[in-house]
Amino acid sequence: MTRMMAIVEREMRKFFRSPALMMVSMMLPLVQLVILGNAFGGKIRDARLAVVDHDGGSQALKIHEAFQAIAVNIRTFSTVTYDDEQKAREDVRTGKIDGAVIIPRQYSRRALAGDSPGIGLVVDNTDQTMSNSLAAEMQSLVNALNAPVIQPLVVQQVALKVVELYPYVEYMKYLLSGSIALAMYVAVMIGGGMLYIDDKARGVHEGYLVTPITRLELVLGLNLSGAIKAVLSGISLTVIGSLLAGIGVIFHPMTDLLLLLLIVATSIAFNGMMFLMMVRVEDPLVPRAIFGVLNTLLFFPSGAISPVSGFPKWLRAIAVVDPFTYAVHGLKAILIKDGGFTAIRFDLLFLFTFGVATLLIATPLFKRTL
Repeated sequence: MTRMMAIVEREMRKFFRSPALMMVSMMLPLVQLVILGNAFGGKIRDARLAVVDHDGGSQALKIHEAFQAIAVNIRTFSTVTYDDEQKAREDVRTGKIDGAVIIPRQYSRRALAGDSPGIGLVVDNTDQTMSNSLAAEMQSLVNALNAPVIQPLVVQQVALKVVELYPYVEYMKYLLSGSIALAMYVAVMIGGGMLYIDDKARGVHEGYLVTPITRLELVLGLNLSGAIKAVLSGISLTVIGSLLAGIGVIFHPMTDLLLLLLIVATSIAFNGMMFLMMVRVEDPLVPRAIFGVLNTLLFFPSGAISPVSGFPKWLRAIAVVDPFTYAVHGLKAILIKDGGFTAIRFDLLFLFTFGVATLLIATPLFKRTL
């Protein structure tokens, strides 16, 4: 433990005394063109929409048929049947589903009587792109219901009432989660990856090799110092960014505890990923060359700027294994949704598992000899 902490102390002293500079990769513009060209402007596909049918009548059946047509043709969303309206609202709030349609009791009777029937749409308006897409698609469906081929003698109108779970969310608040994750990634790459390779190039690690420090102690010491740097960066940006964006949840002790837990999990995942990629690298130019590429490849598919549902399948596959995705989702759930531990427990599980797994793979690859 003493030898490991000596490594940590050295790395932290070096980090605070010598701030590193980021270098732009030659491949960054090309990767941005490919990734951003597919990530932005895509239509929402395969969103999950809950349907709570309190009516079950003939007019409600028309709505179900319209939903099936949407799922088969334009595939904006597919429906999941719920019996409990409160459960559907809670699942929208925690992110298990993207929205919920509520068909009220007596809907069919009021529709046939021309008594201004209404349909409820519950959306998570912290994600404006998703909520606007669902609202627009439902409005098109409602307009179709209001315009039958044969006009009845008594004109009937179906009203759509959108229920927003949260107050208006400015884009700065929406982007904050991605900015925190990106700051931690930069801290890991510059304060961990680049400095680690530079030390190897300068022969600093040769000094480690003539000491009784074991390979495990070296790995744990280097990764612990990198994780500390990422945690400090994440905490700093969380506090400053929340104050700038006007997010007051950071003043709640339980929220702070969840944020700290999520930041620690993210730092472990990022540092484990970095160490696995750099464990056998010798050339100090390599981490600088791939810095921008990894930034684009990991940050933009994470849902920090645009929802994952709008991506093509190959980009969604990247998002599934991308630790950025779970860090961004968890930070959003805490900072702007106040989702509690339930909303982030899977994110924490993935990040901790990912970090430990990458370290277990990287440790045997670490060379204890020259």
